Amino acid sequence: MESELGNEGLPDLLEGTLGAAMRDRQTVTSDSLPTAALLEGMSVRHLTTHVDDRGSLVELMDSRWGQPDPLVSAYSFTVRPGVAKGWALHKEHEDRYANLSGEAEVLLYDVRPSSSTLGQLCRVRMSEYDRCVVNVPIHVWHATRNLGSDDFVAINFPTRPFIHDHPDKYRLPLDTPLIPFSFGATPGW
Repeated sequence: MESELGNEGLPDLLEGTLGAAMRDRQTVTSDSLPTAALLEGMSVRHLTTHVDDRGSLVELMDSRWGQPDPLVSAYSFTVRPGVAKGWALHKEHEDRYANLSGEAEVLLYDVRPSSSTLGQLCRVRMSEYDRCVVNVPIHVWHATRNLGSDDFVAINFPTRPFIHDHPDKYRLPLDTPLIPFSFGATPGW
């Protein structure tokens, strides 16, 4: 089908669409490392998945990796497709999430008054194609949103055991105006 504009309208069409477009921003360095800055006190350790004809193996935690706190507890959690869990904050312990399957993003918002990253939001993607351990520092709001079509499955290695009769968990609703992030219509709490 030939355009009614003819060739004379094409330069205007090109300039018009390019004028409305936004250029992609850099997300990785030339060495394939992410450019996104982490929050102060936060770390991400990428994990290697070893695969052979029998299956796979991934090491999730090792005391030789220099974690500041010992392994004292572990539990698994899931987030259903299209759902988010959060916002939550801990005053007395850090979370250390290692993902097993599915795809999600962990969102972290720094409200620590003495932090060099105060007021910053950090997003870390986790999937079985890029497994990692993400630590969530004390006094940092965090939420996990499933980005895939299957359950997101992770293990948490918190820095202290859960105290059932006095939980160290504080919550805000997903749509809080206190955190500069919108989940849109994503359900959860």
